[in-house]
Amino acid sequence: MSEWKQRVDLPIHPDISAESFQWRYCPPSEDDPEALKADVIRHIVSTLGSDYARKNHYNYYYGLALALRDRLVEQWLTTQRSYYDEETKRVYYLSLEYLPGKSLVNNLICLGLYHAAYRAMADFGLNLEELTEVEWDAGLGNGGLGRLASCYLDSMATLGVPGYGYGIRYDYGMFNQVIENGAQVEKADNWMRTFNPWEFDRGINLVEVKFGGRVKRWVDEKGRMRNEWIPENRVRAMPCDTLVPGYRNRRTINMRLWSARSDREFDLSYFNTGDYVGAVEEKVRDENISKVLYPSEDVIQGKELRLKQQYFFVAASLHDIVRRFKKKNDDFKDFPDKVAIQLNDTHPAVAIPELMRLLVDVELVDWDTAWSVCEKTFAYTNHTILPEALETWPVELFGQVLPRHLEIIYEINRRFLETVEAKYANLSRAELDERKQRLSLIGEGKQKHVRMANLAIVGSHSVNGVAALHTQILKDSVFKDFHELYPDKINNKTNGVTPRRWLRQSNPRLTGLIGETLNSEAFLRDLDLIKEIEPYADDSEFRKRWADVKRANKAHLRDYLERQMGVSINLDSVFDVQVKRIHEYKRQLLNVLHVVTLFNRIIDNPNIDVTPRTVLFGGKAAPGYFMAKRIIRLINAVADVVNSEPRVAGKLEVHFMPNYRVSQAEVVIPATELSEQISMAGMEASGTGNMKFAINGALTIGTLDGATIEMAERIGKENMFLFGNTADEIVTLKREGYNPWAYYEKDLELKRTLDMIAGDFFSRNDPGLFQPLVDSLLSGGDRYCLLADYRSYIETQEQVTTLYRDQDEWTRRSILNTARMGFFSSDRSIAEYARNIWGLQVL
Repeated sequence: MSEWKQRVDLPIHPDISAESFQWRYCPPSEDDPEALKADVIRHIVSTLGSDYARKNHYNYYYGLALALRDRLVEQWLTTQRSYYDEETKRVYYLSLEYLPGKSLVNNLICLGLYHAAYRAMADFGLNLEELTEVEWDAGLGNGGLGRLASCYLDSMATLGVPGYGYGIRYDYGMFNQVIENGAQVEKADNWMRTFNPWEFDRGINLVEVKFGGRVKRWVDEKGRMRNEWIPENRVRAMPCDTLVPGYRNRRTINMRLWSARSDREFDLSYFNTGDYVGAVEEKVRDENISKVLYPSEDVIQGKELRLKQQYFFVAASLHDIVRRFKKKNDDFKDFPDKVAIQLNDTHPAVAIPELMRLLVDVELVDWDTAWSVCEKTFAYTNHTILPEALETWPVELFGQVLPRHLEIIYEINRRFLETVEAKYANLSRAELDERKQRLSLIGEGKQKHVRMANLAIVGSHSVNGVAALHTQILKDSVFKDFHELYPDKINNKTNGVTPRRWLRQSNPRLTGLIGETLNSEAFLRDLDLIKEIEPYADDSEFRKRWADVKRANKAHLRDYLERQMGVSINLDSVFDVQVKRIHEYKRQLLNVLHVVTLFNRIIDNPNIDVTPRTVLFGGKAAPGYFMAKRIIRLINAVADVVNSEPRVAGKLEVHFMPNYRVSQAEVVIPATELSEQISMAGMEASGTGNMKFAINGALTIGTLDGATIEMAERIGKENMFLFGNTADEIVTLKREGYNPWAYYEKDLELKRTLDMIAGDFFSRNDPGLFQPLVDSLLSGGDRYCLLADYRSYIETQEQVTTLYRDQDEWTRRSILNTARMGFFSSDRSIAEYARNIWGLQVL
């Protein structure tokens, strides 16, 4: 029997429990379990100061993690030395968010040590899978933006791109979501409550970051006008390194996150007079910068803290980048040949005036040369088409926090607008002034504001969207004026996801089946190779094994939800899943309208022949986002009614999964059969959840939005469930005067559904609770066109029901979804960035 066959033994009985699937597909280990065991015991005793004879999960998780870190450090040092020896150009990825998830299993897989660790822990009488529960998800991001950044670091390491990730090491990340009485309640996410074994704190390499104060000017002895920023206060940034291994290539890069440390020591004079709070107040205030991800911007203190966060990590990162450059270089004209900086959205855009400040004020580079260096160094990735989501800062606040940077931005803007004048000299004065107002880095109005997206575009040599439709909208609408000015600057780099995390780690059963069938694991390094399973879609035995894998993954999710929520879901139902950030444009509310419609149909005809359906929701709403939080309440209220109604038992159930996060996604996504990607066309920049589901064999019900369009082109529309108005049709609909009331009046099922929600059918003890949601659709103009797409969505869901009854055909299409998703690997995305933006070749 082959090595693959020994490792892969899929179940025959379709209802087998998830506990029977503790194997992980992994090629043979390069490490001896005995050596690993010795290192684990050494760390338990020497590092943790504990007794290895106490077989608790805590000790052995940390012992194993530290043993792996030893191996990662060795690879990292070798990798870093090669960068220095080859004097290679380096890529610096600046992102305010990362969502790496748990690290233990990922690092074991990338190092090729999973089986060695499994056997080692078994020899200790422990289950490796249970050890992973000790680890907390790293709370460093909010959603897709942070997860994309983590996928990209994984791909940089795997492809040999000499990259670094820079960001903030938040003490309290995205909140823990608890559902109480159907409502979201935010609890502190103290993910750092225990020792983080994956991180190195570099306490001796603190970087000074300045805030506030004034600018001093003088003419030096050479007749040069000099500017010196005299700050009001200083904070120190401590680098914290987390190592990111490539997939079995002995390359490791690092994610360097900055933690705030006060420049003020404990004030004993306050303490001695009994003012205990005053003794530490200033110190605590300074260190708040890295305490919490996304402080509320509803108050001026929150906005100021958010701006300080952005500058804090940018200033520390650029200090690091310049320091590294100067080790072997002294001419800043060479800077773009050695350094590429990618701005992940507008959050780090303040890096542009910061680099100008360092070059002009500190390194005494002339302005024109410094600006040329900036333009060639920076590239900007845009992640939104919503004009209101393009970040701006009040000029007054910006000047208070960063006085020198505001001066630099005004000077950049002055020179930029001069080029605009020259470019459009043929326009009338009125037309020229209007165009300059649209392009200006400073927005006018009641309150002047700095436009960070405009700054990022002007200061970068490349601006990319993250899906074909998104990029076209940027060119045609959001950044139309900039596209006309710089016709070659805006380009597309469709997002991708790493197959190591989102196939191999999250779905070992499916990975094992594919690996055995192809007798190779090469598809995990080159996802295009996964297309080789496509012919097996017509093999009945392969379809049977594929269906068995999905059934086992569904059982695993069922057991997980039973442990976490105390619910048991029907394995014979279609698992219909929508998990993502809760937002009106993502249209979880449209999904709810379908649930209520289906509920009504079953109640009206209890003998109706329906395909059983389990609808699962998950996601967090921003703490201050009233409508999103009210949608969560509605989902839970509808679930309470549906799940307690005997007439729909076994036919329909609804559940909201609290605290959606990376580790939960790794259980949910492999079990999903229907992936809900139903945002209004033209709203989603790209999406990456859509890719993760399809790679794992889920069929998509979705609009032609974001990267779903490109997925449809490759998978085939016939293998997806597409519905609703296109982006162009939405534009036409709104231009001609969209009237949601017309849809309400003419569609009786829709009218009944909305009347039930507004009429307190789901909120009998809290009258009027959901009236705001209905008002937003009818009186509020239905901004995201739910009612316009409702009937198409309902009819397409009927197609889902029909196809699911033919399990063999459903499975065939599931196989084709996975087989045709090779393009959507983050390896392909990073290779495109490297070749077309950063000027690098990949391995």
